[in-house]
Amino acid sequence: MGLLTGKTALVTGAARGIGKAIALKFAQEGANIAFTDLVIDENGKQTETEIAVFGVKVKGYASNAADFSETEKVVEQVKADFGSIDILVNNAGITKDGLMLRMTEAQWDAVIAVNLKSAFNFIHACTPIMVRQKSGSIINMSSVVGVHGNAGQSNYAASKAGLIALAKSIGQEVGSRGIRANAIAPGFIDTDMTKALPEDVRKAWIEKIPLRRGGTVDDIANVATFLASDMSSYVTGQVIQVDGGMNM
Repeated sequence: MGLLTGKTALVTGAARGIGKAIALKFAQEGANIAFTDLVIDENGKQTETEIAVFGVKVKGYASNAADFSETEKVVEQVKADFGSIDILVNNAGITKDGLMLRMTEAQWDAVIAVNLKSAFNFIHACTPIMVRQKSGSIINMSSVVGVHGNAGQSNYAASKAGLIALAKSIGQEVGSRGIRANAIAPGFIDTDMTKALPEDVRKAWIEKIPLRRGGTVDDIANVATFLASDMSSYVTGQVIQVDGGMNM
């Protein structure tokens, strides 16, 4: 039996990247997987196929995570399709970087809506289900930028800091109902986005990391699995930085 056998996980923004890695790891540990993305295209269908290999139930849902009413409907459908929602991973996110002096209102609003409001939407919809079950694990995907800030990313940093405070607040609100809420703050992770950076930029980043490498999506998925499982049954309101020691 896996660490998550018999549980249902809902992972947002999981057709690719870190979200997909988390969904795959959860499935490997026996969880049934519901995941969302803006559209379920070829990437989403491929993710469904890869998850199904582990013999668990899986379904992708097209949903704009930043839309409150869409989220309510999707969560209702997931509950109907799977019977329970035991784990929620708020992973949906975008970047629209720029210095404050040049940042537009649209850039600010879009990042806050997709990164932060989406987590409110899903927690608001899923918490009543978890309260009735008297159990649940909520995981917000933050960033080291949300802990330490970063020039040129004030919108992104603010959204990711908000996810940390949201997890801590929800953890205090529903802890007595057996529900835990935590945040993960990834550092420099090797993804398609970071691999596209110039080599000198990548080298400069890695030189700042005590472990002298970028992280992998599996490094993040492993920590998410710990927080989703009963191994972390006495852990709530925490933010775990998965950054190779970059920001000790």
